[in-house]
This record gives sequence, structure tokens and C-alpha cells, in this order.
Amino acid sequence: MCGTCGCGSENNGPTILKPGEEKHQHSHDEHTHEHSHEGHHHHHDGHTHSYESDHKHKVLKIEQDILQNNQVLAARNRGYFEAKNIFALNMVSSPGSGKTSILERTLADLKDEISFYVIEGDQQTLNDANRINALDIPVIQINTGKGCHLESDMVYDAVKKLIIEENSILMIENVGNLVCPSMFDLGESKRVVIISTTEGEDKPIKYPDMFYTSDICIINKIDLLPYVNIDIQKIKNYALQVNPNLQFFEVSATTGEGMKAWYDWLKDQSKNLKAKA
Repeated sequence: MCGTCGCGSENNGPTILKPGEEKHQHSHDEHTHEHSHEGHHHHHDGHTHSYESDHKHKVLKIEQDILQNNQVLAARNRGYFEAKNIFALNMVSSPGSGKTSILERTLADLKDEISFYVIEGDQQTLNDANRINALDIPVIQINTGKGCHLESDMVYDAVKKLIIEENSILMIENVGNLVCPSMFDLGESKRVVIISTTEGEDKPIKYPDMFYTSDICIINKIDLLPYVNIDIQKIKNYALQVNPNLQFFEVSATTGEGMKAWYDWLKDQSKNLKAKA
């Protein structure tokens, strides 16, 4: 967790970037996360302290403070999205699952029918944002520096710069990581976890928190099934052990197989937005 992995270091914190604009440092004055490890210092106050117990106490307190603050700001995001009639999807996965490829193909095929906006999350580079920008979709890149996940205040700052119109769908591509992002609510309407057929059948029980907190599970790279030793039904069974309410889509972002069902689901969400407008 953040108390031990160094996320949010002031020396390498998040930046908000837009394709074609000069890189500038994201201001964290109001929401600085201080990951202080005071347990590393010796206290000369005449008392003997247990390093282990003191250290654990401080790390636990830091983690609780960060998560509580994130929840408050996530509620702010959710209120904003509801007020503007924005349907926000938090897309999460391990690196290499094909998350960006699914997003890219989805936007290319549906951009004439649905108003999309995108927030990209990576530790470094504008690579993914540039891919989305090439489709003429409004996009903002968040580079998290040493951080291994997006947080609600980062999304809030990116949304302000993105200027999202009402009755739209916001796609948030989180940092590739099946651990930390599961703990950080961004104020999203739904969380979509993506797993590929090349990752093994037991990912849902190895990383249960991510699947437990998700609403949708997309199984990607089904075009590779003839070449990998994997049983999709086992993936589903493991995932349903963790979260019986998961909805599944089996797709190939490369060939387009199975994407229609995913598209139909997105179209239904767009129709719901228009019905509320």
C-alpha cells in the first residue's frame, strides 16, 4: 500500500498532460499525501520504543488517512458526474492485458454514436493519450510518477481541464496494476476489470480485491485460445467465487470478435443518459 511503496512522493508526483501542450507540474498543494516513515528515526526522549510496533502503527495511520481523504474526494467526483449526467468507467487491469487496445477500438467504432472523453493513467509518457488523440477524442494524460494508481483528486483535476460535456461517457484508463487501484475509488459509475487469456486462469483469486470491487469483467485476447492452455469457464468460475455479480464480456480487441456485446452495453448506458437529460 501507499504507506510502504512510495506512491505520491513529492519528488516525483503526478502531472496532468494534454497531447500537444507543454508538460507542466500538477499542483498538489491542497491534497499532498505525506508518506512519512518516522519510525526510521531514533527518539532521544529517555524512553525505549519498539521499532517494529511503532513503525507499523505509523504506516497504518498513514494508510487510513490517505484512503479516507480519497473517499471524500471520490464522493465529490461522483456528485459532479451525477449533476452533469456523466457515466464514468474506471478501467483496470494488469499491464499487457490489452486495456488500451480495447479502449482504442471501442472509441474508433462508436465515436459517431456516443460522446466520449478519456483520462489516461500511466507512470510516464504520453503514448496512450497520443493514441486516443489520434482518434479525435478529447483526452488528458495523468502521469503518476512513482505512484502505482490514480486517485480521486488527480481525476478531479484532469476533469476540470478536460471540460466534459453533459450526457457523455468518461473512460478512465487506470495505471496497469491489479493491487493498489482496487482500494482507490475515483467516483466512477462502474469499474471494469480486464483480464487476457494469456494471464492464467487464477488471476481473480490471486488478486481478489480488484475483482470484488469491479462490476464488469472483460476477458480479452480470445483469438489466442487455440494457442494457450486456458479454460475461460475456469476464469469465470474463479471470478464468480470472489464476486457473484460480475458481468462478463469475451472479446478480441485485435479481430473484433465479441466486441458487439460490449458495444451494445455501452450504447444502453448512453441511452440511459439521454433518457435522464
